[in-house]
Amino acid sequence: MNSHRFVIAPSPATLRLLLLLGSLLLISGCGNGTPDGGPQGPPPMPVAVLTVEPENIAVEAEYAGRVHGSREVEVRARVAGILEKRLFLEGQAVAEGDPLFRIDPEPFAIAMQRARAEQAAAKADLEQARREMARSTTLYQQDAISQRERDQALTNHQLAEARLALVEAALADAGRNLRYTRVEAPITGITGLESFPEGSLIEPGTLLTTITSHDPIHLRFSLPEEDAARLARRLTGDEATRPLAATLRLADGSDYRHSGRVDFTDRVIDPRTGTVNARAIFANPDSELVPGQLLRIRLQLDQLAGVFAVPPAAISNDRTGPKLFVVEEDNTVRSRPVELGPQVAGRQLVLSGLARGDRLVINGQVALADGMAVNPVSAEQKE
Repeated sequence: MNSHRFVIAPSPATLRLLLLLGSLLLISGCGNGTPDGGPQGPPPMPVAVLTVEPENIAVEAEYAGRVHGSREVEVRARVAGILEKRLFLEGQAVAEGDPLFRIDPEPFAIAMQRARAEQAAAKADLEQARREMARSTTLYQQDAISQRERDQALTNHQLAEARLALVEAALADAGRNLRYTRVEAPITGITGLESFPEGSLIEPGTLLTTITSHDPIHLRFSLPEEDAARLARRLTGDEATRPLAATLRLADGSDYRHSGRVDFTDRVIDPRTGTVNARAIFANPDSELVPGQLLRIRLQLDQLAGVFAVPPAAISNDRTGPKLFVVEEDNTVRSRPVELGPQVAGRQLVLSGLARGDRLVINGQVALADGMAVNPVSAEQKE
């Protein structure tokens, strides 16, 4: 009896799978492990590090502000009458005391003459009353007249004195009104447009024009609440009496040649904007700055000593707050909680948490954990 053997040939897919498994076993048997035959872990992660040093840094900030005249005065009429003439060119610079307008003075000159005549009459009445009083006193001492007649002469003298005082007050008032027909500049500055033309009938209190003082000039601006608090902390103690210097940036980007100072900072926060109003004063001898201009002002809010300036990207945050990764001597990393200050010129200031010579991880810290081995690469060399 003949026996038959049946051989089942593997399929092509099965052959490929067997070849792949054999290759993997061959590779695992080769000398790619550690010297003791164990498997080798992944290499340390490369990270960019920066050696930090403490610095003394001035904290500065810029704000938008509007230019205003240091004094803006409304020139108003003090007497009623016809506006006869304007004595200045609109927009012209005037000095304090320069004539601006003339109001018809004739009615006030007539009132002045009347008051002088009444003064003369009152003086004559007073002299007559003085003589009558002297005569009555002599006659009374001689028992030639009664006490009642002597008292009447004394009363007439007192009434004449009171009438003279009243007339002299009216004379002074008439003289003042006559002077007010010449409207003068109350301050030195630049005049505005006239409000009424010549020939207009005006009343006391009528606005005639305005004068704005251009030298010095004021810049009004607002500070955020945090900056105002920092500024208030700085302006304490010995620095409370020192003027806070300010620099003005012109529209073309250049700095104004005259430095200024902050002369007012409000102590109340505007609830609508959360800002604090402030004002700076600048010399403006050539009227280069014009009221209404929108410019930028730069202030030094603080001077910090012994702080560290780091790239903002180096800061990590978790539920405990901001932290940084520092490379230890054994090339492992440790996280440190830090206290942050403001950002200055694109760098984040660290107030505490770092020490001189620390190697700070500034790139690649996203996947780091405490105790992880790293391959530090100096940021300076990397650049």
